Amino acid sequence: MPETPTPASEKVAIVVGGGSGIGAACVREFAANGYRVVAMSPSGRARALAESLGGAGLDGSNTSIKDLRACVDLAMSQYGRIDAVVNSSGHAARGPVLEITDEQWSEGVDLYLLNVVRMARLVTPHLVASGGGAIVNISTAGVFEPGPMFPVSVTMRAALASFTKLYANEYGPQGIRMNNVLTGLTKDDPSVVPAEWTSGIPLRRAQSTAEAARIVRFLAGEESAYMTGQNLRVDGGETKSV
Repeated sequence: MPETPTPASEKVAIVVGGGSGIGAACVREFAANGYRVVAMSPSGRARALAESLGGAGLDGSNTSIKDLRACVDLAMSQYGRIDAVVNSSGHAARGPVLEITDEQWSEGVDLYLLNVVRMARLVTPHLVASGGGAIVNISTAGVFEPGPMFPVSVTMRAALASFTKLYANEYGPQGIRMNNVLTGLTKDDPSVVPAEWTSGIPLRRAQSTAEAARIVRFLAGEESAYMTGQNLRVDGGETKSV
């Protein structure tokens, strides 16, 4: 335990995959809203970002149970509690669905599904000890309307949607929530996205990573205390299903 435990009024968030994109935006968003942040990515960028914002970090992969455990242990040793976890991932293989190899499918299981399962095993006892908490997983709007560009991502994140329901049912009675954020076209700077890319999006623009991060923080905080087991579409209205 830390010499000076973090008071209950100061929340602690873990961001896995916090080195770039939505993950990095989440590190900034949580830190700007009073959280102590522990961030991890393979590149070292998440650690550097978290440390620059008064938090802590380490270098590691979300596909490694050893690295995930080290991330949880760091949060507990530094701050003595965990209130929120954000699971973000890199990109899996792309290509025609029958040209994806067995190895690439297996990599997708680790990257998009088992990363959440493993982190949930590690962090749930600490969330229980903190009196509850939230896990938010960055997913994709393609779960509802799978497209051919990202076959591994949409398949594995559809499985993640089922796992999220199972987890929410099991641990809701203990005050722990899990939700998925299903993002559409998202860029650090949406202004660089060509207009033809957004012609099928009702809002006619891409989402910024900062906007996505605000949704993640909402799902991690008390404002969404009655939301769990949900797949929240944040896609500018692009998906057509009701």
